[in-house]
Amino acid sequence: MSEGGLQKKVFSGLFWKFGERIGAQAVSFLVSVILARLLLPSDYGVVALITIFIDIANVFVSSGFGSALVQKKDADEIDFSSVFYFSIAMSWFLYAVVFVCAPAVAGFYGQEILTPVLRVMALKLPLAGINSVQHAYVQKHMMFKRFFFSTLIGTAGSAAVGIAMAYMGFGPWALVAQYLFNSTVDTVVLWFTVRWRPVKAFSGVRMGILFRFGWKMLCSELIHTSYSQIRSLIIGKVYTEKDLAFYNQGGKLPGILVTNINSSITSVLFPAMTLKQDDIGKLKEIVRTSIRVGSYIMWPLMAGLMVLSESVVRLVFTEKWLPCVPFMQIACIQYALEPVQTANVQAVKAMGKGRTFLIMEIVKKSFGVVMVVAVMYRGVMAIAVTAMIVTLFAAIVNSTPNRKYLGYTYREQAADLYPSVLLSAAMAVCVYFAGKAPLPPIAGIAFQVVAGIAVYVFLSRILRVSQFAYLMGVAKSFMRSFHRKK
Repeated sequence: MSEGGLQKKVFSGLFWKFGERIGAQAVSFLVSVILARLLLPSDYGVVALITIFIDIANVFVSSGFGSALVQKKDADEIDFSSVFYFSIAMSWFLYAVVFVCAPAVAGFYGQEILTPVLRVMALKLPLAGINSVQHAYVQKHMMFKRFFFSTLIGTAGSAAVGIAMAYMGFGPWALVAQYLFNSTVDTVVLWFTVRWRPVKAFSGVRMGILFRFGWKMLCSELIHTSYSQIRSLIIGKVYTEKDLAFYNQGGKLPGILVTNINSSITSVLFPAMTLKQDDIGKLKEIVRTSIRVGSYIMWPLMAGLMVLSESVVRLVFTEKWLPCVPFMQIACIQYALEPVQTANVQAVKAMGKGRTFLIMEIVKKSFGVVMVVAVMYRGVMAIAVTAMIVTLFAAIVNSTPNRKYLGYTYREQAADLYPSVLLSAAMAVCVYFAGKAPLPPIAGIAFQVVAGIAVYVFLSRILRVSQFAYLMGVAKSFMRSFHRKK
């Protein structure tokens, strides 16, 4: 593919992916506000306990082979179909395992309601067996417009279901219904909007080829997911479901902002990188641009939310959720480093360095487990602080391989990052002092947001920050293209 064609596909993909995530983010945020007001923290805690096991089981269905399909240059119908049939068989096997083990999980936590909740939520696994291949097909062919419709329809529909059931007093079952409805609609819409259908063919040889790359991605994702849930597992067992709800809610809002933006970049970045995996110079350029632009967007969002966290929680979620504020502030620091993590990891994956990727995950997660076990009885706040320390360590580990593979040094990465950090710090100070104005809650938050944006843009223009100029150039190019089409 030519440079112009690739750039056009990347911009088009980012447009539709950002559109999908922004739409989903807006609806998800609205729903989370309404449900947080209607439900109790303990209701969220029950579902959070169950989600731990569903997410881990889902890795076996959704991870590894999907990445292998995207990474393989000549993946054809037989490859996709073989993975499709394998994923469905694996998903039903895992559902049976979860169904049988549900009473043991409920006994572990001492809550009988977990048995039926886990058995119903686990129906997500057979759905994942279908749409994991759909997602890989859409991602490989960069058909991100399909995601836009499936995600938006699923999110809106699940919102209506969740809110209605919460209002009628169904408690945690409202969250379960919302979760399953979203996955179902996503699968059905993609089935009708993506023309791909499995052929009547299964190749053990092709699966073996895909497995050589996919098993490393699978193990890496399994380690990552299991590790990411270990804190919830410990908090839910050692402390209370309310503590777990406050911990999870603290990370939810920064997570919505960062994960949606970051997943958009990741979905487009990985297939774009695979097309340039043999051109080290171009690949390094893509990684650097991703870190610069991603950090320029992410750091001010997280710095601003960190300052506004208490006001936002008090206004939006009500005072019953105020204990989640310190967890939200810690999560903001963690999520601010996502662009660095994502760009470096996607480059390693795009080059097919599965062994390196797996070693990275083992090193990061081993350090993380040691840290969390060391403080597990010192309080939930201590557990949250270790998560921030581990994130800083992980950023260094993820950056290390590309010193060798791309010649992208620590010094260069720091230089690409520091303008966004310094600008965001200056903006955060201004937002803090803007909060001293004697205004009503809503007006006060709005004033702080406007002041923060104004200061960030003003400093970017005055200091001639290259990321700002890049984004303005992209925006102008898109607008010119849009007007030409009209």
